[in-house]
Amino acid sequence: MPLPPQAVTLTPEQIAELNQQLATMRHGINNHLAIIMSAAELARMSPERAADMLGRLLEQPGKITEQVRQFSDEFERRFGITRH
Repeated sequence: MPLPPQAVTLTPEQIAELNQQLATMRHGINNHLAIIMSAAELARMSPERAADMLGRLLEQPGKITEQVRQFSDEFERRFGITRH
């Protein structure tokens, strides 16, 4: 992953925006993890609902991955980091 050849400078506003995006990502991931925990607990307590809960469980990793990807893309763009 090539790094920029020179120092990268961000304004306080850019740092605040990136920090807000990080907070949003953390909040979203925590929400998805809460859904995973809730679905697992409901499936454990009510085995007849396990099939319904399995669908919710299986949706969450992809949603987490997408949130991390979105933040990573913006982070790399802001800092001039490129992927090969």
